[in-house]
Amino acid sequence: MREITIGKNEANQRIDKFLRKYMPKASMGFIYKMIRKKNIKLNNQRTPQDYILKEEDQIQLYLSEDTIKGFLEEKTIYNVKRNFDIVYEDENLILVNKPQGLLVHEDHKEQENTLVNQVIKYLYDQGEYNPKEEKTFVPASVNRLDRNTSGIVIIAKNYETLQNLNEMVRKKEYIRKYYLTIVKGQIKNGEELKGYLIKDTNSNCVKLVSNETEKAKFIYTKYKPIKTSNQYSLLEVEIITGRTHQIRLHLSSRSHPIVGDDKYGDEKVNKIFKDKFKLKYQFLHAYKITFHKCIGNLKYLEGKNFTARLSSNFENIKEQLF
Repeated sequence: MREITIGKNEANQRIDKFLRKYMPKASMGFIYKMIRKKNIKLNNQRTPQDYILKEEDQIQLYLSEDTIKGFLEEKTIYNVKRNFDIVYEDENLILVNKPQGLLVHEDHKEQENTLVNQVIKYLYDQGEYNPKEEKTFVPASVNRLDRNTSGIVIIAKNYETLQNLNEMVRKKEYIRKYYLTIVKGQIKNGEELKGYLIKDTNSNCVKLVSNETEKAKFIYTKYKPIKTSNQYSLLEVEIITGRTHQIRLHLSSRSHPIVGDDKYGDEKVNKIFKDKFKLKYQFLHAYKITFHKCIGNLKYLEGKNFTARLSSNFENIKEQLF
């Protein structure tokens, strides 16, 4: 029998979800069966599978140690080099400035060198995270950026913060996200854009559709010009919804594609910027986060703004154009 004492980073979640994290190689069917047969108990009593765990609760696993070990998965600290800047950090979270070309999470092509793994390695080196001392929690991001979009990513250092940040993201107006971008054309006035998009599985892009289209998702984007010339405009963009390629698609649909955008952009413009500035990807940078409203242990952040600097190449392009 193995006994697990619930700590702060495990509390306030369903027992079945905790057990799935604790034994990731076990199926949910097996976990539910063990709960029904009382091979898994809570505080030495039968437990409902949807019970919300509290600190100091104790879970008893009446399983062989070999069975338990077979269901566990060792958490790996990858020896990856840090190439992000820290925008802000405290005991609950860290805001990092992600460079272009770096994935936030792993995919089928890249398993190790991701932003999240770089941050985990940083926190491990700082003595703030040790997988051997945690039962299930792993530092996690609450927003994501495309591989080739740079800027602020929010990463929670503990489970309570992760829960609160996820709730704040769901409420949309609580955390406001702003981007800087340079687009083709002269824009003198701001605009609010609303529409619906759907993924095009054949091209790995998204496209605008009517709201009656099956699986269409609502998108809402605001932008205003900061600087403009006869040919290009520097915009501040705020996303109200956060869909894949939302900003890129919305601006392109208004005949103002982002410079350097190889999916929704202008090929001739992209070639100019590639030849002159060595610009490989879209000029899109998540430069500012505003904690408009906060809940729980993050109330101290309410009303605070954080900004992330542009890369040297982006700064050079901006200065030369405007």
